[in-house]
Amino acid sequence: MRRESLDYDALIVGGGPAGLAAAIRLRQSAIARGIDARVCLIEKGAAIGSHSISGAVIDPLALSELLPGWTPPGAPVETPVTENRFFFLTGASAWRIPEKPLPACFGNTGNFIVSLASLCRWLARQAEELGVEIYPGFTGAEILFGENEGTTAVFGVVTGDAGVSRDGTPGPDYRPGTEVRARYSLFAEGSRGHLGKQMEEKFHLRKNAAPQRYSLGLKELWEIPSAAHRPGLVLHTCGWPLDARTFGGGFIYHLSGGLVSAGFVVGLDYTNPYLSPFEEFQRFKTHSALAGFFSGGRRLAYGARTMTEGGLPSLPNLVFPGGALIGDDAGFLNAARLKGVHTAIRSGILAADALIEAIASGRGHDELTDYPARFRKSGLFDELYAARNFRPAMEKGIYAGGLIFGADQTIFRGKAPWTLRSEGGDHEHLGRAPEYRPIGYPKPDGRISFDRPSSVYLANTTYGESQPCPLRLNDPALPLQVNLPRYDAPEQRYCPAGVFEIVRSAEGEARLCINAQNCLHCKTCDIKDPSQNILWMPPEGGDGPNYPDM
Repeated sequence: MRRESLDYDALIVGGGPAGLAAAIRLRQSAIARGIDARVCLIEKGAAIGSHSISGAVIDPLALSELLPGWTPPGAPVETPVTENRFFFLTGASAWRIPEKPLPACFGNTGNFIVSLASLCRWLARQAEELGVEIYPGFTGAEILFGENEGTTAVFGVVTGDAGVSRDGTPGPDYRPGTEVRARYSLFAEGSRGHLGKQMEEKFHLRKNAAPQRYSLGLKELWEIPSAAHRPGLVLHTCGWPLDARTFGGGFIYHLSGGLVSAGFVVGLDYTNPYLSPFEEFQRFKTHSALAGFFSGGRRLAYGARTMTEGGLPSLPNLVFPGGALIGDDAGFLNAARLKGVHTAIRSGILAADALIEAIASGRGHDELTDYPARFRKSGLFDELYAARNFRPAMEKGIYAGGLIFGADQTIFRGKAPWTLRSEGGDHEHLGRAPEYRPIGYPKPDGRISFDRPSSVYLANTTYGESQPCPLRLNDPALPLQVNLPRYDAPEQRYCPAGVFEIVRSAEGEARLCINAQNCLHCKTCDIKDPSQNILWMPPEGGDGPNYPDM
């Protein structure tokens, strides 16, 4: 069957804050200039916001840049931060760290607690009112390449085919994807975007960058009794239950309406193959200083997502012929501030400003070199430069890393005469199983701590039964030949949804079972697998988790 083809001036792949900000800015600028610029945004989730998950405490400055006077009724930014607490936990105690000696980047004055999914839905309405064509439920399955003045360039994407049988052949309801062509394509897929990853390899975008760092963030949404609810309270922790060498920590954010966002972050450069980020999160909630927030409450939702945390030293080249990377697809998150929404929005604005200039000049399919130039002159660059040493410093452990970054921020104000660099990919840091002891995690109590199956149920995952498995093994033999004997099959533990399972027959023969119907699209397997053997590919458009309020 022949593919349909659609043509636009600008295509945006991904309906998160970066992609929506870019779409809004493009149409704002086009209208102001009197340019008839067609802008299309595609999103793999069934609806805008259905795959959006974050803490999330946001700095509203970027919203003010994008939509001056953005506070009319209807904007889902309604819970200002009223109190900021930071705790260092041990197994038996909680030490509150005063705000005064903490670096200023940990402050939250003027910030808001939000649901990222709700914010994205609201931004989508603003975009559509400006004339952006938004198509949820459409994946960017593959890249369209072409020639522009003798150079290979991106000409758009092909959306995913529908009705493909499990063996990869067209089924009875087969519908081919659509070629969405554009003069420029912006990739805003979020952390470890599968097309962004291909672009980095195709155009050697990481040639001069330090290895990227990722963390896995797990989150639950709770409804708690009014006696325990503190609207506007932001609480962060470090220390227990992680050891001093493992990067990570917890958060509890009190929204309005009796709702609380609780979550836990684990750096994927951890070494112990027996560590389970999901189990660490469940254990975190049971600490005596925190359990009171959840007692008598009701868990409403669960989800997980990786975050691109390497910061400025790990940023790839942002542009290539015919397009650019924005948001977490590139790695603009400020890990020191524990924030990425405003940085994503700002990156979308910067890319859109460069793109509209190119369209106004009649250009197409060349490099938007003005985008990285604008970035280097922006407040976003200054912010990331000041935080550039945070993640590499924390690789030295919580104590040494805290001292190094503390000096960087308090003595040098983010302008230390050195720039630290990460070494090796996250998957290269995993130690071998014989060198470590298994971690004895407590059984869930069903009130504050829970198991994976009941958690995945709350992620509202939906998949067509007959489609190909979206998790591909480059070599099907490696999980049993390498991962199991060397690392005791760490995919069983690092996956927050129980997708990977070692099943043994009555004779003791092992096989790897992939429960793809559980997949949350977090990309942890694509990042942490020590053999780099797992390739995450998008399922049919609209499939996956559904995070209406996360």
